Amino acid sequence: MLVYYKNESFQIIGAAMEVHRTLGHGFLEKVYHEALQIEFLKRKIDFVKEYKLPIYYKDTELSVLYSADFICYGKIILEIKALSELSSDHTAQVLNYLKATKMKLGILVNFGSKSLEFKRIVI
Repeated sequence: MLVYYKNESFQIIGAAMEVHRTLGHGFLEKVYHEALQIEFLKRKIDFVKEYKLPIYYKDTELSVLYSADFICYGKIILEIKALSELSSDHTAQVLNYLKATKMKLGILVNFGSKSLEFKRIVI
């Protein structure tokens, strides 16, 4: 089985684990978002925050834009949540981001539970 961007994924998930270990669960998503930026900088993880994703219908770009929480290393979409549990809607959101960008890997991270939850989503 082909594993996309194993080392980069390990670095991203490690940074998320450190944020969760330090803050615990219970904060709003924006708190984890900012803390993760700080951790990425400390670990020299390349990222762009709140990356705007154009959406197309056939050959026409729509005026609606998606906004991914992070694009890491220029090739991995990172979507973060702070919820008691994830649903299939959250996975679908990352899948849509992958389709829109034609990237191959998305990581969905949930800081809202007692233990950090993460899911690698590949297309």
